Amino acid sequence: MNQVRSITAADFASDCPVSLELAARIARAELDRLAGLLDGIPEAARARLAVWFYGRSHTHEIGVRVAATCEGTSLHREAGIVGDQLYALSRRPYAAPSHGMHAGGGRRQISLGGSRGAAHAFA
Repeated sequence: MNQVRSITAADFASDCPVSLELAARIARAELDRLAGLLDGIPEAARARLAVWFYGRSHTHEIGVRVAATCEGTSLHREAGIVGDQLYALSRRPYAAPSHGMHAGGGRRQISLGGSRGAAHAFA
């Protein structure tokens, strides 16, 4: 018999370098309040937090913003090449990832008229 286990917030918090409550406050913070929330966190923990946020698709931007408060060496020590790339991303204007998006703004044009070849086949 298969047993289903519910996923809880604790499952996501197990590898978070700060309390889940603080991570949630950081995730919801306006840009002007973010620095105040990060002030008391040591740089090594901020680097881990940046990588932790960046590793989740819905919090990429937060990870980049947290990484902007870290030195490149801290990010490299935490995540190697990924940390180096995160450092580089954090030093330029944020651009949302485009994976999974189609050219032309992300929306595919769909025609309900069918193809011309199909129309001639039935004529």
